[in-house]
Amino acid sequence: MSGLSIQNISMRFDLPNGSSVQALKNVSLDLKKGDLMSVLGPSGCGKTTLLNIVAGFLAPTEGQIMLNDHVVKGPDAERGMVFQQGALFEWMNVRENVGFGPRMKGMPKAEMNETVDHLLDVVGLRDFKEKAVYELSGGMQQRVALARCLANDPDVILMDEPLGALDALTREKMQSLVLKLWKETGKTIILITHSVEEALLLGERLLVMAPRPGRIHREYRLPFADLGVNADLREVKKHPDYAKTREEILSMIWDMEEEIMGRQEEQA
Repeated sequence: MSGLSIQNISMRFDLPNGSSVQALKNVSLDLKKGDLMSVLGPSGCGKTTLLNIVAGFLAPTEGQIMLNDHVVKGPDAERGMVFQQGALFEWMNVRENVGFGPRMKGMPKAEMNETVDHLLDVVGLRDFKEKAVYELSGGMQQRVALARCLANDPDVILMDEPLGALDALTREKMQSLVLKLWKETGKTIILITHSVEEALLLGERLLVMAPRPGRIHREYRLPFADLGVNADLREVKKHPDYAKTREEILSMIWDMEEEIMGRQEEQA
């Protein structure tokens, strides 16, 4: 099967004192090529752990990840990662950062330069290609990180709170850019966020996870990402179903947090 298949993933972390933490339990999910999925839930629900397993950074205790009919056994260029902080190479300029992956793969210089210039156009940074990354704002650095990820032409883009450190205005602009890239590239994207509003805007599919152990609680199919591709996101938020769905999910996550706090008080 083409696409990404998460098959009965469980993850247990064994602690030095002999106890263990069950971070994920029997998580199964299929994504077809071009799906845009946002994932949210209370702290400790295993969102980032799941993303790291899909990336190949962690090996699950049970289950497996399949991508385009083969088992994921470690990191690979077919899965690109965008972190909360850009994780850029400070000693390289913008062009060198974006071209790093193609250069490591031995892409001819002329083709690499064409690819880099195109991607910098796409993310609006062509005029900054010779700048050092430390000279850029946080939003610009995340644009470089997106371009660097796309330069490897991954099948799946994994995003771990990529916009969480940005100010509100820059974050909204970057949300629009993510939607533009999703629609133009046809890439499969999984985005982790703590923001319910962001999950609604950037999730054609939205996954709510529950903690202790981490598991899928509910999935939504939403129209807001498609609407946001060609519209002002502030207008999308006026959709009659937007506020209703936001409040429903907020209440769901609030109830989970209350349950967690109740358990902690009982154990104290």
